[in-house]
Amino acid sequence: MSDISPSPVPDTATGPTTVRAALCRAFGAPMTIEEVVLAPPRAGQVQVTLEAVAICHSDISFAEGAWGGHLPAVYGHEAAGRITALGDGVTGLEIGDPVVVTLIRPCGHCLNCETGQPTICTTPKDNVTHPLSLPDGSQVFQAMDCGAFAEKVVVDAVQVVKLPEGLAFDIACLLSCGVITGVGAAVNAAGLRAGQDVVVIGAGGVGLNAIQGARIAGARRIVAVDVTEEKLAMARDFGATHGVLATEPKPWRAAQAALGRGADAVLVTVGFAPAYTDAPRYMGFGGKVVAIGMPHGGQMAEYEPVTLSFAGQKIIGSKMGDVVIRRDIPWMVDLYQQGRLKLDELISGRWRLEQINEAIADTKGGGAKRNVILFR
Repeated sequence: MSDISPSPVPDTATGPTTVRAALCRAFGAPMTIEEVVLAPPRAGQVQVTLEAVAICHSDISFAEGAWGGHLPAVYGHEAAGRITALGDGVTGLEIGDPVVVTLIRPCGHCLNCETGQPTICTTPKDNVTHPLSLPDGSQVFQAMDCGAFAEKVVVDAVQVVKLPEGLAFDIACLLSCGVITGVGAAVNAAGLRAGQDVVVIGAGGVGLNAIQGARIAGARRIVAVDVTEEKLAMARDFGATHGVLATEPKPWRAAQAALGRGADAVLVTVGFAPAYTDAPRYMGFGGKVVAIGMPHGGQMAEYEPVTLSFAGQKIIGSKMGDVVIRRDIPWMVDLYQQGRLKLDELISGRWRLEQINEAIADTKGGGAKRNVILFR
């Protein structure tokens, strides 16, 4: 478990601040490190000076144009740092507090928020006003409500969670997306109970955390499915009891042989549409497929509805692990500090902001679990 020393907190911004950021000016093109202008926090917002941000495949997909969006943009959404300015009306947070920054921005009062589903808040968001601009005054899109490939961010206070002092920021930033998405999908979305059997398709950053979530929930057997033996070995390190190569002609048969039956839950963590076509084949009676990974827009999958009906099966979606961040992130911090949740082992490499294109290329290579950008 790594540690950090408190960093200086000089800010308390009352006017615009100039920061360095990785700017995407064209989909699929390398990002450029440029100075952008960050507005001060408005009512209900906080400014966070970042110490670390992890690279998620969603950042890469967005920057490649997979789901559209506006340019120029600053991506990045798995971040941690210290609060350096508070907008009016913010309570429960102080200048200097260490926090994680998430893309989850619930309104708190729509039906979904009030029934414990803040990740699917239905209140329309202001997608016109952004805190980022270029020095000439033209707007920069703050992607995923974060824009965390930058030295500082301004976000709604509801997007951050206070951390205990001494938790390393490179570890903490992982809790912003990949960890909560994977662990939450197993615990919250799949609702796994002790003794159930699980298949996890994909052993990347989210998949390894889905495996951890299944283990923490008490799963009896956990089968990891991936395209390389290297990934399957990593999956076993995180709690998988069996591994199956997705390159086999019918990998679901190998998974069912390992389990002795169909799975109670199949967690699909890859953004690969054919994996969704195959996923129902791993299920047993009463099982459920949990859709976590996000294929590019327009990609389609197929399944046979009569099988779902006859076998009482389900296909459900899970966004960001269905988490409530101020409940689930502190719980996961405790699990980490108790040695029950692996976080240090998720970091494949540490990079500087100037190396972000290299870090993205390494992530796209498929071997990385999580690459982290350090700002200091």
